[in-house]
Amino acid sequence: MQAACATAAVPACRQAHQARQAAPVVVTFGRAPHSQQPANSTAARRLAAAARRRSGVMASAVAAPTEAPAMKVVEVDLGDRTYPIYIGRGLLDQGELLRKHIPGKTALIVTNETVAPLYLDRCLAAVTACGGVKAEVVVLPDGEQHKTLEVLQKVWDKALECRLDRNTTFIALGGGVVGDMTGFAAAAYQRGVHFIQVPTTVMSQVDSSVGGKTGVNHPLGKNMIGAFYQPRCVLIDTDSLNTLPDRELASGISEVIKYGLIRDAPLFEWLEANMDKLLQRDPEAFTYAIERSCVNKAEVVAADEKEGGVRATLNLGHTFGHAIETCTGYGAWLHGEAVGAGTMMAADMSHRLGWIDAELLQRIRALNEKARLPVEPPPNMTVEQFRNTMAVDKKVQDGKLRLILLKGPLGGCVITGDFEVQALEDTLAAFCSDTQ
Repeated sequence: MQAACATAAVPACRQAHQARQAAPVVVTFGRAPHSQQPANSTAARRLAAAARRRSGVMASAVAAPTEAPAMKVVEVDLGDRTYPIYIGRGLLDQGELLRKHIPGKTALIVTNETVAPLYLDRCLAAVTACGGVKAEVVVLPDGEQHKTLEVLQKVWDKALECRLDRNTTFIALGGGVVGDMTGFAAAAYQRGVHFIQVPTTVMSQVDSSVGGKTGVNHPLGKNMIGAFYQPRCVLIDTDSLNTLPDRELASGISEVIKYGLIRDAPLFEWLEANMDKLLQRDPEAFTYAIERSCVNKAEVVAADEKEGGVRATLNLGHTFGHAIETCTGYGAWLHGEAVGAGTMMAADMSHRLGWIDAELLQRIRALNEKARLPVEPPPNMTVEQFRNTMAVDKKVQDGKLRLILLKGPLGGCVITGDFEVQALEDTLAAFCSDTQ
């Protein structure tokens, strides 16, 4: 498929949007380390401080916010590469938020066939409304199956055709696939150009747009070709969720559940009480869930940007989930659906190891079911397929598989390769049809 392109320039600046903008609420987090660091370390003290700050913006565990919130700003603290995450309603119409993060005179908006008819015109207006910025556009095919180097080539082709220089800004307008691909394209083009994320799905707003993981899939493994490359900002217009299909909505919620399981027990409890509001697309509830997720992600990324330790905990359920996506064919299962089933498998294994109790295992299953997420892999998945695919997982170290497993009370987890292999085999046998 050919990439579509356009050039846009809107003559007048829409200053009325500035007048309507609410005063932002800023939440800044430093390099907060993981709770498993030694208690007497400087890292542990910083994490404790981050946890106290988190509790300061944590609402009741059982009650969703009742008033429409002001725009929220969560900062990802990476020293001189620190960047803001803007969260609020109608932000795509506040062009000044985007333009102040575009240092040059050109931009390349990368989107897909589904998102372009819905939000491309507004994004173009936001970028070009005051003049001074010329915007080009590439429209890619939609779907995980198109997350390949071949399709990504269209972005570089357009950038070169338009003679975009090193001071240009690539803008990702779409979900996780668009964000991952645009970020990788920006990282590689002329060895690095500016990059902005404008996520339009739950999955991308709560997880993939934050933290700088970029890349494409390989036939033998998901996200195996890529780079760590941070955006200049992330702009989350929560109104974009109004056009999201129900299946995509549920898929993204799986990542919110993940944060509650690995480090934010009050968020998990809030989800148990408010899942119906999220499924009904309550704007205040979703703003809250997105902010909480971004706060958790920002803390982890600030502590471990390149996934040398604590950041790997964000992959709870992903080793099993990526195996599902790879073996069923990219796009057959949505990423969050695979993570939902993978999380249940990780929880089951944790229970078999005696690391979590039966009550927590049941709560995890109940919340996933309430979120309309799968709790088992596809019925045709085999033990051998899981073994072979997990063997090339990115968390394999020196030939040894490491997993993120739950341990202790709600909110606790470990990254470990030190587990009883029989527990893994028993979990695979319990979930795979070839052993039943």
